[in-house]
Amino acid sequence: MAIDGMREGNGGTDGAGAARELPSAMTRRRFVAVASTAAATVLLGSALAGCSGGSDGDAGSGEGAAGEIDYANWDAVLEAAKGQTVSWYGWGGSEPRNTWITTVLAPALKEKYDVTLNLVGMDINDILTKLSGEMQAGMEEGSIDFIWINGENFYSTKANGYLWGPFTQYLPNFNDYIDAESNEVLYDFGSPVEGYEAPYGKAQMQMWVDSAKVKSMPANPEEFLAFCQEHQGQVTYPEPGDFAGTAFISCLIAGVVGKDEFEKLSSMENPTTESVKAVVDPGLEYLRSLNPYLWKEGSTFPADAATVDTMYADGELVMNMGYGAPEALVKNGTLPETTRSFIFETGTVGNSNFMAIAKNATNKAGALVAINEVISPEMQLSQYEELANISVLDMDKLPEADRKAFEDVPLGVTQLPIDELLDHRIVEAAGPVIPIIEQLWLDEVIGK
Repeated sequence: MAIDGMREGNGGTDGAGAARELPSAMTRRRFVAVASTAAATVLLGSALAGCSGGSDGDAGSGEGAAGEIDYANWDAVLEAAKGQTVSWYGWGGSEPRNTWITTVLAPALKEKYDVTLNLVGMDINDILTKLSGEMQAGMEEGSIDFIWINGENFYSTKANGYLWGPFTQYLPNFNDYIDAESNEVLYDFGSPVEGYEAPYGKAQMQMWVDSAKVKSMPANPEEFLAFCQEHQGQVTYPEPGDFAGTAFISCLIAGVVGKDEFEKLSSMENPTTESVKAVVDPGLEYLRSLNPYLWKEGSTFPADAATVDTMYADGELVMNMGYGAPEALVKNGTLPETTRSFIFETGTVGNSNFMAIAKNATNKAGALVAINEVISPEMQLSQYEELANISVLDMDKLPEADRKAFEDVPLGVTQLPIDELLDHRIVEAAGPVIPIIEQLWLDEVIGK
């Protein structure tokens, strides 16, 4: 899915594909390990190349020819961007999203600004390797202009001086339509953004069933326990470490401990096992209480979301889950028309995914123009229509006509209204907290 409903290949999800956009091998646990390795590589590269150990706020100064541009003057940015070919690197595993970028966004950029968009689909780990390699080699004009990125990947690249910024203050659409003081804009999995990323889309955990087979959908953890008892052995979730599994148990834990208590984990500094357990312990007890009624009685869990997908499709399970609604899977016939999504009234976790500019980007002006277009009301509406992607725009900041356009988008059979999702949205735990939750689950839930 998106390791974001929309994913950048680490951790976002795409409403277009729900839980299917994340390669099954890339669990969150493996991702954290890869990100840590990437960060170490970046640090080594910084030492070899004599790079700064952190971001240096160079967005106003520029490098090389780009130093001539006054980025605070948007007309100057537009003029400099004309004729540029901008390379956008990100995970390319979502065909609906790739199609939207190449058939909607790219033509708009060319027609309106004479900017050519070059979409490069690549695993985020390979992107990090490429970026660090070019920085190590001292390339002042790299091949990567901007990146679909978030989470631990953003933290490592920003901390080691591989991103250009801050830049969001230069974007007219950011200034006009985005709530810059929102925690989901200020922080990326607990890491301060500080203007080095612009939001791309929002993702939120949803669940779904075949309403022809399951008549009642649980509205809270208490009802979910009863649901598991009613469908004994036919409910499970991916082992946490997989993004969907971690997000799902986070929803249940938050439902038990309360939204406000759980969201303390989104900004927890220097988390320890003890400090995290103090928040989530009642949720761990609840998860243990589910085990007798789950598949294999909770003695083992499917390794990843792809396995759960298959079990659900085969009728072995009565419920599935992922970031975003599975509307694309209904449209292509993978799931029946009777599929219906739901969320808990106690809330479900969500995150935002972002776009960042490489420090050695050759076409910074073009990258700014492209990013600004992605967060325009027109393109955010198009993503919502085509991909069921939750907009990053503050609806209260939009002109009435634009706001009504979002409200008037016809929803598919599995889609829930944006306001219902956002009214029940819980901010995910910070990046450093997540592996602690996963380890607590391993130690205190599975097989207990």
